[in-house]
Amino acid sequence: MKVAIIMGSQSDYQVVKKAEQMLKNFKVDYETHIISAHRTPKQAESFAANAEGQGFGVIIAAAGKAAHLAGVLAATTPLPVIGLPMKSSTLDGLDSLLSVVQMPKGVPVATVAIDGAENAALLAVQILSTADDGLRQAIKDFKKKQEEEIVELDKKFREKK
Repeated sequence: MKVAIIMGSQSDYQVVKKAEQMLKNFKVDYETHIISAHRTPKQAESFAANAEGQGFGVIIAAAGKAAHLAGVLAATTPLPVIGLPMKSSTLDGLDSLLSVVQMPKGVPVATVAIDGAENAALLAVQILSTADDGLRQAIKDFKKKQEEEIVELDKKFREKK
């Protein structure tokens, strides 16, 4: 299974590439596309309708301002959709966050923080890991490494005091 990363605009790529890097770290295949919910709605609907058949297991949808992309995709696909609200010049991304998180009943979208690309990718990996023991172990190893790094930082911090 692979992850689709759909961004509403090329300007989102500076954030989206962080999700790509995280997926690379876990050796998860992905494709990144620019598809706008407003400017290319037919393409968005077609992509979502065909994503499962194309081998995708999860979709990450990155969009700012009105940020309808995640909802448009989620309305059409049976796959889990992770909304990645983008910080924009308007309201520092709060408008995007509220658009992504306030979905109507029956059209769920998991939502991460504004510009939270790394967490979007990690959540995608965790979702895929429910059917892949290797990915499940990789997530466990990742979390263990994070824990060890914090314990080491704490130790160094306390030694300096």
